[in-house]
Amino acid sequence: MAASAYSSLLSAPSLKKPTSALSWKLPLSPAFNVAVSLPRRARSPPVFVVFAMDAKPTILVAEKLGEAGLNLLKGFANVDCSYNLSPEELCTKISLCDALIVRSGTKVSREVFESSAGRLKVVGRAGVGIDNVDLAAATEHGCLVVNAPTANTVAAAEHGIALLTAMARNVAQADASIKSGKWQRNKYVGVSLVGKTLAVMGFGKVGTEVARRAKGLGMHVIAHDPYAPADRARAIGVELVSFDQAIGTADFISLHMPLTPSTAKILNDENFAKMKKGVRIVNVARGGVIDEDALVKALDAGIVAQAALDVFTVEPPPKDSKLIQHENVTVTPHLGASTMEAQEGVAIEIAEAVVGALKGELAATAVNAPMVPAEVLTELKPYVVLAEKLGRLAVQLVAGGSGVKSVKVTYASARAPDDLDTRLLRAMITKGLIEPISSVFVNLVNADFTAKQRGIRLSEERVLLDGSPESPLEFIQVQIANVESRFASAISDSGEIKVEGRVKDGVPHLTRVGSFEVDVSLEGSIILCRQVDQPGMIGKVGSILGEENVNVSFMSVGRIAPRKQAIMAIGVDEQPSKESLKRIGDVPAVEEFVFLKL
Repeated sequence: MAASAYSSLLSAPSLKKPTSALSWKLPLSPAFNVAVSLPRRARSPPVFVVFAMDAKPTILVAEKLGEAGLNLLKGFANVDCSYNLSPEELCTKISLCDALIVRSGTKVSREVFESSAGRLKVVGRAGVGIDNVDLAAATEHGCLVVNAPTANTVAAAEHGIALLTAMARNVAQADASIKSGKWQRNKYVGVSLVGKTLAVMGFGKVGTEVARRAKGLGMHVIAHDPYAPADRARAIGVELVSFDQAIGTADFISLHMPLTPSTAKILNDENFAKMKKGVRIVNVARGGVIDEDALVKALDAGIVAQAALDVFTVEPPPKDSKLIQHENVTVTPHLGASTMEAQEGVAIEIAEAVVGALKGELAATAVNAPMVPAEVLTELKPYVVLAEKLGRLAVQLVAGGSGVKSVKVTYASARAPDDLDTRLLRAMITKGLIEPISSVFVNLVNADFTAKQRGIRLSEERVLLDGSPESPLEFIQVQIANVESRFASAISDSGEIKVEGRVKDGVPHLTRVGSFEVDVSLEGSIILCRQVDQPGMIGKVGSILGEENVNVSFMSVGRIAPRKQAIMAIGVDEQPSKESLKRIGDVPAVEEFVFLKL
C-alpha cells in the first residue's frame, strides 16, 4: 500500500494496515507474514510463527553447500542451486529471490542489491569473511547479512598449523622431488618449531585456536590485534604486542586478519623490510592482506625464507604467477575450511541463520547489525515487542498533517549503562514509528538509516533506578515532540505525545498515556477513551463491543480524581466496525476516543 494511502487512513478511526495484529517482522516476500505471538499464560515467552499465505520463499544458493544445509533449506523454502553465475546472471536471478547464500567466490555487489528491487532480505555467507559482500549497500536496502563464524574455526586453524609444519620441513617440495625420481635429503633440511616465536596477526577465533596449537608444539606465541582483550590472550599464555613488534621479532608469522581498507596489502615492501631475515609466513586468512609482488621480492632477497599460502589476491591465481611458481612457496587452493566436518557444519550453521532470519528471528550472527548474544536476545524478547508496539502506538496518535521529526526514548533500569545495550530496542521503536505511515519495511539492519532518511531525530535517555537489576528494564517511554495529536489526552504536561510501557509476567503492557496511568496488555488492538468518570461507563462500552461479538481482552481506567476525567484503555481481539466505533463516540460521557491497531 502506498504511503499516501496510509496517511489518509491514519486520520480515520478505523486505521488499517496489512500486517498481523500481533507482529513485528523482518521484511519478507509478499507471500509471508511473521508474527511474534504473546501467549496470555504468565511468563510465557514470545513464539515466532511464519504464516505461508501464498507460497514458500525462494533461496538462491550460488555456491556449493553441504547436503545437510540444503536439506534444512528445502524444508522451509524453494531452493535454487545455481552455481558459477556471472555477475549479470546473478543480477537477473536475484529479483526472484528472498535470500542468497554464497561462499567466498561470489561478489554480492551494490548492483545485486539494486537488481533485487527490495525483495532480497537475507544474504548468507557460508564462512567467516564477508569482504565479498557490499555491507553498506546491504544496509541501505534493508538486507540482513549473516555469516557462519564458528563451524569452520577449527578446520581453518588446523590447516594453518598443517601449512606451518609442512613449510618448516619442506614437505611439499620433498614430495614433488621424490615423485620426479630424485632423492635430495641434503637439499630439504628443515627448521625446528620448538622455541621459535610465532606472531599471530589477528587474534580472533581462528587466530586463538592457532595460538593454542602452536603453544602445544613448544612455540613462543605473541599476537597483534587492536580489538583483542588482553585477559583472553593471557589465559592461553599469549602476549599482545604492537604490529611492528610482532613482525619485527617473529620467526614465523601467521595471518588471521580480515580484509579491510586498513589491512589491504598490510604486508608490503615497507613492512617486509622490518622483519627478521629468514622469517616464514603462513596465510590462511585473505590473499589481499599481502602485496604479492612485494612478497616475491622479499623471497628473492632472502628476507622471507618461505611462505605457505592458502589464499590469494585473485582466486584462482594466474598459472604463470611468479609467487605460485616460486620454489620456496607452498600453496593450497583455499582449503582452510575444507574438511568434511567443517563443510557440513558451515552448511548447517548458515542454513539455520538464513531460515531464522526469514522467519523474523533475531540473528546472533548478523554482520551488518548489532551483534546480540543469544542469552541477551532471550532476555530482551518481550522488551523488543514492547518497544516496537510503543512506537506503533505513538505514531498512530499523531494527527494526520503532523510530521514526526523529534522522538525521545527513555529507558528506566537499575542496571548500569554498560549492562544494557539499547541498539536493538531503538531499532524496534523506529520500526514501530515508520511502518504504520509508510510502505517501507524496517528492521534491525536499516532502522537508523531509514530514520535518518526520513528526517527523524531519535534521542535516547536512561534513568538509573535504585533496586535489583534482575530485570533489564523497568519501563520504556516514547515521546514525540512538536506534533498535534488525534487524542488530546496523549499530550503530556510538557507538550509531547507520551506513551509508556512495561513488561509484566513476560507480556508487554501499556502503562501510561500522556499524564494518565493505565494498564492494558498490548495484544490485538486498543481503544482509548477520555471520559467523565462516572458509574456504568465500562458496561456501556463493553455492551457496544459485545453486540458486535468483539472480544475484550483487557480493560483499564486511569483517572485524575473520582468523578473527574478518566482514560479508559480497552484491549480488543478484533477490529470493531466503524458503526461500533461511532456508537462509542456518541456515548454522552465520552469526550474523545481513538482506535489504535497493533
